Amino acid sequence: MSGKLGKLLGANLEIREGNWAALGPEASEIRRVVFIEEQHVPLEEEWDGRDPECRHFLALLDGREVGTARLLPDAHIGRVAVLSEARGAGVGAALMRAAIDAARRLGHPQVELAAQTHALDFYSRLGFEAYGPEFLDAGILHRNMRLTLPCR
Repeated sequence: MSGKLGKLLGANLEIREGNWAALGPEASEIRRVVFIEEQHVPLEEEWDGRDPECRHFLALLDGREVGTARLLPDAHIGRVAVLSEARGAGVGAALMRAAIDAARRLGHPQVELAAQTHALDFYSRLGFEAYGPEFLDAGILHRNMRLTLPCR
């Protein structure tokens, strides 16, 4: 392995879970870069006012904030974002596992998400199944996906 990915795989990955008050500043910056700058999502669509009611997850590589996700009260996972320099190193999968584990702890029988179509394979590898037609959200093609959570 060489380059950026090899360095990241040897890095220390930590996932923090908390509320918006605790993780919001760092999560906001990651989402601003990924969604607003890179993907050109309109500001008013990115900031939907639901963050205070969600559980948030923040990924740190060697202490640097590089990824985020949120779990809504209805067990939808969303706003999964990883900075470009950390993509491909397992950060997104670690965030998803943390959100799925939180949903399971909260007693949800399944989790759902709206995946950008370019990320369908990523979510499929985590066990999610696509359903329904493709649709546009913020000008980006998406498809709904769900994962049934086994009882423990």
